[in-house]
Amino acid sequence: MKNYLSTEQAKVTACQLIKMKQNGEKIAILTPYDYTTAKILDDTGIDAILIGDSASNVMAGYTTTVPITLDQMIFYAASVVRGVKRALVICDMPFGTYSNPIDGVKNAIRIMQESQCDALKLEGGIEIIDTVKKIIELGIPVMGHLGLTPQSIHKFGTYAVRAKEEEEAKKLINDAHALEDAGCFGIVLEKIPAKLSALVSSELSIPTIGIGGGMCDGQVLVIDDMLGKNKGFRPKFLRVYADLHSVITNSVNQYITDVKAMDFPNSNEQY
Repeated sequence: MKNYLSTEQAKVTACQLIKMKQNGEKIAILTPYDYTTAKILDDTGIDAILIGDSASNVMAGYTTTVPITLDQMIFYAASVVRGVKRALVICDMPFGTYSNPIDGVKNAIRIMQESQCDALKLEGGIEIIDTVKKIIELGIPVMGHLGLTPQSIHKFGTYAVRAKEEEEAKKLINDAHALEDAGCFGIVLEKIPAKLSALVSSELSIPTIGIGGGMCDGQVLVIDDMLGKNKGFRPKFLRVYADLHSVITNSVNQYITDVKAMDFPNSNEQY
């Protein structure tokens, strides 16, 4: 299996992702939440790492991303940053932390200072554009997020595909252009029709990152999902590259057997 980090490379920047789109190079992004996993991903040469507020689901066991707090996101982000030397590190701003420009700027500064990540991601379009502009004015790179925006689940009431109807599709296109005009360096497109993703991607000079968004300029998946740690989560957009659920289960079962049979620790495993 090819390792895409063949030599020591400089830190990836937000501007570099834009250049990758210009050069026709696809962007690979994964979402971890801890130091050890982040270090492994960085060593592979992954282009960017996203600390998603999906930590609310994956790490804390909540059913939505709404409950995760700013303090918790900073903890996860700081843990990931300590494991990364090269990849661009992007952190989600959690629900309720950017509902107005004043709070958005204050909380953006706090995330950047306390986690030392490289960029932030915010969900929404025209509704948050003033906040996005103010954060970017501070010199903080911002990635947008359109389509299915999980922080708005109580508004949508479902995780179904978004922007299937013409009116919502037109709004998404307008939102994408507004985010680009505001200075965003990229936009995540989640669970929208592939034809709409292709249209948006063709109209923007900044990269689109798909998660259930078809063939965009790049793709992002949660590392726990693509490695098959959770057997119950299998959306259409997810490709599972391993079966860690079975690997972990079998390993733990063997450990239990070895302990109870007094096979572990053996003489070579004792001091």
